Amino acid sequence: MTLRRIAFLLGLIVLMLAAAVFVYSNPQPITVDIGFARLEQVSLAGAFAVVFACGWLFGLLSAGLALWRTAGEKRRLRRELRYAEAELGSARALPVDDAH
Repeated sequence: MTLRRIAFLLGLIVLMLAAAVFVYSNPQPITVDIGFARLEQVSLAGAFAVVFACGWLFGLLSAGLALWRTAGEKRRLRRELRYAEAELGSARALPVDDAH
């Protein structure tokens, strides 16, 4: 097992313990008003879990869109590079005229 995996698992365990302490310390239900709806008697831990999941999904979507745009740019640059290499190869194949 690598050091990176051990550190990741240790961090995950710490986060799970922190979440368990948070849930245990906040058992009271709350009212959540999200603008267009009002949710009564929602557990605080459940509300935080939903908000965390929504933020995680939004971040994943944002990163995915950025990677998609970068991949498109990479394809375009490769296509231009192939064209430039072909043009250079054809220019090298032309006979060289002497300047005298």
